[in-house]
Amino acid sequence: MKKTFPWSRRRALTIAAALAACTLGGAHAQGAWPGTQPIKLVVPFTAGSGTDIVARLVAEKLGPALGTSVIVDNRPGAGGTLGAAIAAKAPADGYTLLVHSAGHLVNPWIYKGLSYDTLKDFTGVTPMASLPNVLVTAPSHFADVKDLVAKAKAKPGGLNYGSAGNGSATHMNAEVFRLAAGVDAQHVPFRGTPEAMTEVMAGRVDWFFAPMVSALPLIKSGKLKALAVGTAGRSSALPDAPTTVEAGVPGSAYLFWVGLFAPAKTPQPVVERLQAEVAKIMVSPELKERLEKLGAEPFTMPSAQFNKFIADETAKAQQVVKAAAIKVD
Repeated sequence: MKKTFPWSRRRALTIAAALAACTLGGAHAQGAWPGTQPIKLVVPFTAGSGTDIVARLVAEKLGPALGTSVIVDNRPGAGGTLGAAIAAKAPADGYTLLVHSAGHLVNPWIYKGLSYDTLKDFTGVTPMASLPNVLVTAPSHFADVKDLVAKAKAKPGGLNYGSAGNGSATHMNAEVFRLAAGVDAQHVPFRGTPEAMTEVMAGRVDWFFAPMVSALPLIKSGKLKALAVGTAGRSSALPDAPTTVEAGVPGSAYLFWVGLFAPAKTPQPVVERLQAEVAKIMVSPELKERLEKLGAEPFTMPSAQFNKFIADETAKAQQVVKAAAIKVD
């Protein structure tokens, strides 16, 4: 004889089974990330840029830490907005991430009609490193910072300076310096750092605030001349180079950093796992040593703190953009 249960008991058993299935399914879903599927780090600048170098250092260690492969996908152009748009539209599943610089927070103020919202379409995972920019010129161009400023003032609008794109961190550093020095010069944006440095070495561009990680080998080989670093303090990689403030331009210090972002709505456990793994990588003795040789330093913080930092820095970026009248050329 078939055994029957009262309706209430059958309902209770059904609910219990459903809850068990959800629990198992949820555990499976959480355990599945990242599985064997590769993780892509979209870098919106060319290979060899400061942002790209940091991304590749992290990718090399992050893959083994997560048990999968991590690849770098360079998508340069439009001050980093092209790559950012690709990452913003990617599924929020932890498999497509964005490695961007401080310039990411500038773009909303200079690019009209962006297909993404910097604050709403991304969540900050963690900053990864702070990188001093170094003011470089062709070896015979200027004696020092005072010479550069004097020549620029003697010929308003006659000199030019490069950047890795409109609104990039290299551009912002240059504008902070230019405003503080009170000089007028022509901005020449490039697709990335390597292109800008090539033009500086050739003498067709007068100066450039290059990421230390990119410029250091060329400085040591004598192909570029370092006039000063753009940070508040000197760099251990170039201890003899003064800061721009020490060189006579007060108010010209600028912090250039590179950070990891994920599309908004990426599951919080994924964000937290990424933040924890990247933070461990950045402070590991091996990576700290490699960063130090490049003039960079580890710079990490929890996701919630990073998102507060992003909001504050975005507001500061708006002020610089307005003061310098930065716009897309």
